[in-house]
Amino acid sequence: MGLDFSVVPGFADALLLGVLWTIAITVAAAVLSFFGGILLAVIALYAPLLVRLPFRFFAWLFMGTPLLLQLFLIYFGLVELGIDLPAFVAGVIGLGLHFAVYNSELIQTAIVAVDRGQMEAARTLGLSRGQALVRVVIPQAVRDVIPPIGNNMIALLKDSALVSVIGVSELTLSAQLAIGRTYRPFEFYAVAAVLYYFINLGMEAVLRRIERRTQLSR
Repeated sequence: MGLDFSVVPGFADALLLGVLWTIAITVAAAVLSFFGGILLAVIALYAPLLVRLPFRFFAWLFMGTPLLLQLFLIYFGLVELGIDLPAFVAGVIGLGLHFAVYNSELIQTAIVAVDRGQMEAARTLGLSRGQALVRVVIPQAVRDVIPPIGNNMIALLKDSALVSVIGVSELTLSAQLAIGRTYRPFEFYAVAAVLYYFINLGMEAVLRRIERRTQLSR
């Protein structure tokens, strides 16, 4: 008995592949959650009531239920409706929509906080309401919420481990498969934790750079 990390190098390729899948699903879901958050914020603030009501139900569904349940619903439940999504796509959609709702709440608050004079000035320059919103209001609002959205992206990275339950071969599932062959859970979970930490550091560095650039563009 005792720890034996010598078994880890034999599964380095599988763990590296898991890292790549983790990065891929995190980036894809982050992009979806960002632009989806903007779209949902605009719907919540400016769409007609008949459109806003389904949005409120959608927001309640994704904020009031566990992410794991949402992944099961998208991957296993939609099959009964004739929609058979690959596990990776289902994972991206589940993660992306879940965090899009939270990003939407942040962006709505930031849009409301933008000085109304900005919209009026844009309209006097000949822009339509939609053009003023896209070119003037939303960019200012998004700059103000980059730090909290960045925090959501870090949370998204950590929650990406949940897609292992629907068969995406990301880092957690890769570690579990290695454990199933070696019966060395501590060693592989410890290595997975270290790898997640380094991915997290890289993501934080990217987010800090984006935040600095948005601050300079003010």
